[in-house]
Amino acid sequence: MVATVNVEIWKGGADTAPGTETNVDSLGPPNIRFHTADTPDAIDTTNPVPIPSSSFNYSYWVHVALQFGGTFTQLSNFRHYSDGTIGWTLGTNGELRRGNRDSGDDGCPKASYNLATGTIGTTGDSIEDVTNGHAYFNAQTTKTTNIQNDTSGSPATIDSSVYSSAGDTKAIVLQVKVATDATQGDQANETLTWLYDEI
Repeated sequence: MVATVNVEIWKGGADTAPGTETNVDSLGPPNIRFHTADTPDAIDTTNPVPIPSSSFNYSYWVHVALQFGGTFTQLSNFRHYSDGTIGWTLGTNGELRRGNRDSGDDGCPKASYNLATGTIGTTGDSIEDVTNGHAYFNAQTTKTTNIQNDTSGSPATIDSSVYSSAGDTKAIVLQVKVATDATQGDQANETLTWLYDEI
């Protein structure tokens, strides 16, 4: 037998305690959509990220983790990567960002979950914002990074823990950053990949 592993999102609730943990494997593709609201499992065009007149607008950030169960001895070494190219027209310095730690795992433990905030329909708060950003990342020297830098040859280590019973990994925290010269409209689906070791 092997482990049963599903992708889930954490949303709602309050800091340190997500309100819901939703298996998103049955939603798509796309399985997750970025909004200017805490609704990443709503696969619709409500509350898109508008193009700003200056600076940047952001989606609300999204916590994405793996939930696992079934029959296994050990799961470990959870990593995450992109294909090296996010083909979205987000403008100059517009990117799909992920929360980043200066050392150790780049994933956010559930106890460090932060509720996504911002102005619904306008912009989310940047993960990097000193006051309203994600507390697990915004004190780091390099608070976020472009997920295009995470490739199959150099994946991000999200959770180096070793698990021997059912549970959840730490979460990768993702956010879209949109510049003034972005192109309006739906963007193409992108695939992000998880890796882990099982014995």
